[in-house]
Amino acid sequence: MKTNFNINSLVRENIKSLKPYSSARDEYKDATSEDMIFLDANENPFENGVNRYPDPQQNSVKELLSGIKNVPQKNILLGNGSDEVLDLIFRAFCEPKEDNIITLPPTYGMYSVLANINNIENREVLLTEDFQPKVAQILEKINKNTKILFLCSPNNPSGNSFSTDKVEELLQKFNGLIVVDEAYIDFSEQKSWLEKLEEFPNLIITQTLSKAYGLAGIRLGVCYASTEIIAILNNIKPPYNVNELTQQKAVERLQKMVEVTNEISEIIKERTSLIHHLKEINFITKIYPTDCNFVLVKVDDATKRYNQLIAKGIVIRNRTTQPLCENCLRLTVGTRLENERLIKELLSISKS
Repeated sequence: MKTNFNINSLVRENIKSLKPYSSARDEYKDATSEDMIFLDANENPFENGVNRYPDPQQNSVKELLSGIKNVPQKNILLGNGSDEVLDLIFRAFCEPKEDNIITLPPTYGMYSVLANINNIENREVLLTEDFQPKVAQILEKINKNTKILFLCSPNNPSGNSFSTDKVEELLQKFNGLIVVDEAYIDFSEQKSWLEKLEEFPNLIITQTLSKAYGLAGIRLGVCYASTEIIAILNNIKPPYNVNELTQQKAVERLQKMVEVTNEISEIIKERTSLIHHLKEINFITKIYPTDCNFVLVKVDDATKRYNQLIAKGIVIRNRTTQPLCENCLRLTVGTRLENERLIKELLSISKS
C-alpha cells in the first residue's frame, strides 16, 4: 500500500475552492413514483423518451459496470468518451504554464493534444525498441511540477502490454498521478490494473466501451480511481455530460455480456488467424506482438503499401511518422470476410 501520497497537494488551487454546479436532477434524487410531477428543470413536458434531462450520475450504467468490473460505484466516473475523462484530469490537476506531464511515444495522440489545449508542458520519454517504458529515464524527467504520467497499456499503436514490474515501480516511486489507459484491456491476457486501485491511491485507470463493447458511436469513457479523485472530477464535469440515448444504449449492451464476451473471443481468434496469414506477405518484415484488436507490422515502404491498399478499397493506418514506427502499418482486426479480403489483396500486391 502506497502511503506517502497526498492528493490535495496535486489539485489546482482554484479547483479546491470551486463550488460545483448543482443541477435540478442533483438537487432532487428521490423520484420513486411514476406519479411524480417534475416542474423543476424547465423541460418540455411532452413525453417523447428524451424530453427529460438524463441522470447526471449515470447510476444505471455505473451499477452494471460495478458488477462487471467488481469496482464500487463510488470509484467510477463516466465521460463523453475517454477524451473527456482525460481532459477533466488535466483541468483538475495541471496548472497552465506551470505544470508538466510525461508521455511515452509512440502512444495515443490525444495526451499531447490535450496538453497543448490546456497549455501544459509535455515531457516525452521514448519507449524502448520493444515498446517498454524506460523507468530510469522517466524518473529523471520528473520535477516538482510533474503532475501526471500517462501509460497506454496495452499500447496504441504498438499493441503490446507494459511490464507489470515496470508499471509497479513507477507507481511506487512517482508521487504524482499515473493514468493507465486500458482502452484495449479486454483483448489482453494481462490482468487489468483495477485490482490495484486500493493499493495505489495515485492510480487512475481509463477504459472505454468503444472497442470490445462495440459502442464507439455512443462516446462513453470510463474512469476508475479513488473516491477522492472521483469526487474532484465530479465537481468539475459538466452536469449532463452523458446523454440519455448513450446511457440507454450502454445499459442495453452491458446487459448482454455473454454476447460481448463471444465477440471478444471471435476477435482474438481472428487476430491469431490474421497474424498467421500475414507471415505469407513478402514485403512484411516484422509482425509485432499484440494484446489489442489490431496488429502493427513493419513493411518495406509503408506509404507505398498504404496507397496500394487504398486503391483496392481497404483503409488502414500508416504509422510511419510515429517514433519507433518507421515503415509501420496498423491493421485493425475485422470480420473473417474482411480479414480474408485484406490477405487476398496483400498477396496480390506482393506478387505484382
